[in-house]
Amino acid sequence: MLDAWKLRGQVFEWGKQTYLMGVLNVTPDSFSDGGQFNTLDTAITHAQHLVQSGAHWLDVGGQSTRPQADDVSIEEELRRVVPVIQALRSSVAVSAVSLMETEGNKGNSLTAIDSIPISVDTTHAAVARAAIEAGADLVNDISGATYDPDMLPTVAELAVPIVLMHIRGTPKTMQQLTDYQDLISEIYEFLARRIEACVAAGIDPHRIVLDPGIGFAKTYAQNLEILRQLPRFHALGCPLLVGTSRKSFIGHILNQPNPQQRVWGTAATCCAAIVGSADILRVHDVAEMRDVCRVADAIWRNPFPD
Repeated sequence: MLDAWKLRGQVFEWGKQTYLMGVLNVTPDSFSDGGQFNTLDTAITHAQHLVQSGAHWLDVGGQSTRPQADDVSIEEELRRVVPVIQALRSSVAVSAVSLMETEGNKGNSLTAIDSIPISVDTTHAAVARAAIEAGADLVNDISGATYDPDMLPTVAELAVPIVLMHIRGTPKTMQQLTDYQDLISEIYEFLARRIEACVAAGIDPHRIVLDPGIGFAKTYAQNLEILRQLPRFHALGCPLLVGTSRKSFIGHILNQPNPQQRVWGTAATCCAAIVGSADILRVHDVAEMRDVCRVADAIWRNPFPD
């Protein structure tokens, strides 16, 4: 049994239930919802919606990581994410409160969000530091903390958890780097080495989450194979995060080019991840996936409830 976490007063008991990470992209160009939530008011309103829909934590990102995405400067990434995190942790975000009150959510605007852990989706140590200082609780690094040599020392100094994801190359180049001799073993070895690097930097190994990187330097068939083989990664001794939400391999199966119309295909992949004992699902459609998780957890995690 993995050690439970406590963040913002919430206890995360790994293996007891599936937890939902709600995606909050404050970007103009993310593959599924770019430009929808890249103002302060729209970001906070959407964060409230995610929490009320059942998100256990929020993942705030200011850099698109879709295939072929261009880099943005650290200054621009800071400009995008820090004010949002500050506002989410503030008790006086007046404009956001006003927006929520018009939707009938009077009296419970930022209280719920203040008890929700926030991760910052970044590969830059400077952004991670600023986000934690603004009120975020952990770092979600799609590079497995390989892009910025200062990331692991920074996370160790801040004493916060980190999510390590498998990737090859960068979002610009990753889909040209999908040739593996042994897909699962190579992902496993990469993540094992990143755990060792974390420990060497002074990070508590019990505060690491692993993500096999579905959609990142993976083909359609490889993404499916990861879902089939997900239990193999439990031997690494860390909670597992899986992010399939609205991704192109689902669109390939459904012949559905619109990412926002891939909700029920996403639901099927979430069920598969739960069967494989994923601990966290990173999703856009929280309300729908909450229901999926409740039923799937009742079947596979707690088949004989009181």
